[in-house]
Amino acid sequence: MHLQWFFANLPLAYATALAWALLAFATSFVVKRHAIIDVFWGSGFLVVLLESLFASHLHGGMDHETMHISNSSVSHWVHLSLLIAVALWSLRLSLYLALRQRGTGEDTRYVAILKNAKGKSDTTKALKIIYFTQGTLLFLVSIPLQFVAFAYRVSVPALTIIGLALALVGFLFEAIGDDQLRRFIANPANHGTTMNRGLWKYTRHPNYFGEAVLWTGYYLVACSVPWGFLTIGSSLLMIYLVTSLSGKPMLERKLSKTREGYAEYIATTSSFIPRPPKKLH
Repeated sequence: MHLQWFFANLPLAYATALAWALLAFATSFVVKRHAIIDVFWGSGFLVVLLESLFASHLHGGMDHETMHISNSSVSHWVHLSLLIAVALWSLRLSLYLALRQRGTGEDTRYVAILKNAKGKSDTTKALKIIYFTQGTLLFLVSIPLQFVAFAYRVSVPALTIIGLALALVGFLFEAIGDDQLRRFIANPANHGTTMNRGLWKYTRHPNYFGEAVLWTGYYLVACSVPWGFLTIGSSLLMIYLVTSLSGKPMLERKLSKTREGYAEYIATTSSFIPRPPKKLH
């Protein structure tokens, strides 16, 4: 029965994601930067998951057969564990980005996006290209989370445990990498130089690598429920975003122009998967 309610809820989940993006759009007029969407991005997954869990609970209450299955074999603990995992990851990410953006101007990535976009009004272009796109991506990437929210039994409990453990590894990798970068940037002596210490010694993007590991973990949790393996496209989309579209490529183009020694860093350090740095001869 969960498939029926999952598909029925998709339009509402999409509306929730778009509403969250519109809230970010409204906030952009206050903070005067479109980069605020990055702050809303992480927490948006928690919002969509909460909507899906709430809808699942309502449908379960109306369906006595589902309620019987739920009470006997499913997994309130899976829902709760996933909710806690997503809350920890999403709120940490949003808080970290909010603190990093405090007192700063517009991100050059969004300046470039609006400059290259067609149209006369920057506001209209931003609404369509930045906020509508981000809201849509938020919905698509969150589909494994939505799917688990409507699952009323678990086929492979071991996959739930492995998936949550992998998500924890990804979370820690991302959080440690972000904190190391924050400390590096906070030191005035490091201004204009390249961060190549800690986790950043082994990969140029420990935060993006951690993100990929985390979403692989969420996908494994989805695989633990019937038909959950079909949501693989969402996790692959997230990995594509951070490795090939809006994450790594755009950031490296910017850092190549603004960070001393970045060309050498690229030559010696893995672009994604951590490994010992190369030695230049």
